[in-house]
Parts: sequence; structure tokens; C-alpha cells
Amino acid sequence: MRKAASNEDSGPTEDSGAGEEKAKVQGSQTLLRGLDLLDQVVDGPIKLAELSARMGLTRSTTHRLANALIDRGFLTFLPREGYQLGPKLLHLGFLAQSQTDVVQIARPHIDELAQRSEDTVHLGRLDNDLALYLDKIPGRRRVDISSRVGDRQPLTSTGLGKALLLDGAEATWRRLFDADQASGAPKADYAVWLARMQDYVAEGRSFDLEENEDQIRCVAAPIRDASGRIVAAISLSSAAQYMDDTRMTALGSDVRATAQRISADLGWTPQTRPPRR
Repeated sequence: MRKAASNEDSGPTEDSGAGEEKAKVQGSQTLLRGLDLLDQVVDGPIKLAELSARMGLTRSTTHRLANALIDRGFLTFLPREGYQLGPKLLHLGFLAQSQTDVVQIARPHIDELAQRSEDTVHLGRLDNDLALYLDKIPGRRRVDISSRVGDRQPLTSTGLGKALLLDGAEATWRRLFDADQASGAPKADYAVWLARMQDYVAEGRSFDLEENEDQIRCVAAPIRDASGRIVAAISLSSAAQYMDDTRMTALGSDVRATAQRISADLGWTPQTRPPRR
């Protein structure tokens, strides 16, 4: 008499399939909990009791998740202080920055601009209501530009920030101007600032006339993507002694042309400019 096939002979059963699906769901939940845990420590060290309360988990579960993240370098633990972000995230941050398309695409263009002008060139983008510096090519002149990659600067007092705002509505400009003034940006008269911004829009570039840093002037222009939207900006900065009005006007054309070449590499054409908002 022929024996009935065993479970081993007949392959995966319905129960094993359900078990695999359950394991996948549990794995997804664990991953999401781990990501949520990282979000809870972005503001600095946090102790286990507070962390478990924020997560809505038991201390043992929170401790197990945190230890797994420590093992992979995503968290570190400081005695008497608690958990904080680990070195792996710093490494990934640098990798993410280096892999950002606009940084890679812009680099040869801004390097050439810096070599040609002998001045410092920055690349930046909008980061909420601030200008975030993504790249910096130092100039050849003995001029100390205090900016660093990763710095966030006011939009309304920097040339790069103003370039990022050229498509903005005047109501947006006023809100940002007032916010920057309230948060400590160098004092400025809004009527004068507004008149200059209107000129900058017409010219397709912007200036920083020692508004953000004493004795430092800059010329900036926006970078657009294939949709025509401003996604970044470049600025060329130097000491005021090298940046009289005549040279700034001449540099405006060069900086704008460099920004347009970067924009073209991102798919932009002059016909794809969105309406101001």
C-alpha cells in the first residue's frame, strides 16, 4: 500500500505561508519602530524611561531596539545621559550629500567659476526658512569667508538666500524679512530691501551688499530644474575691496550664466519658468 506524502514531500503548506507573512509583518513593524526611535533622539541624549514613554513601548522592548541600533552604529549610549545618534548616521549623511544630484552636477561648474574669478563660490538650497550651504569652493585671495558646508543662513540678508527667493510673492518676502529681523539678522529697511529685490528679479540675480557679514559682498543666481522651479542657488563672495559696483555688475552676468549651465544639466530650458507664488 502506498504511503501518504509527508509534509516534507508536499512542499510549503498553508500554515508555513501564513507564518512567513506574519514574520514579514513583524519585521516591518520592528523596522518602523527602529526608525521612530531614531526620530526621538534627534534633539540630544534621552534616557531609557523617557524614550520608552515617548515610544509607547515597555522598557524592555525599547532597550532591545536601542541595543540593536547601537550594534549597527545608528545609536550610542552615554552613561548618566542616555541614547544619542551614532556615527553611522554621520557617515550616511556625508554619503547622502555627496550623492545629491545638484551637488554632483554643480561641482565642475562652480569649481570653474571659482578658478576663473579667484573668489569663493557657494552652492546652497532652501531648508525650511533658511539657506543651507551644500558646497563651497574656497577662493585664491586672502579673504576669510566664515561659511561652512552645512551652515544655515538667513534668506533675506544673504545673496544666495535672495536668489532662492526670486520667484517668491511679496507677501512671502515680507514674512521672511520680518522673521529674519526678529531672529537677529542685521537691521535693514524693508522698503529699501524690497526695491532691491524687485531689481534682482528683473536681472535674474541678487547681491549681498555687506548685509550678512561686514566687508563681504557677493553675487548670486538661482538654479532651476526641468520644471523651471528654483531648487538651489550659487553665490560668489569676496572682500568688498575686490567687489566694487562695477565688478559686481560684470560678475552678475558670469554667475547667472554659470547657474544657467547647471540648470541646463538638470533639464531646464529658458521656456520653463513657473509663475511667481
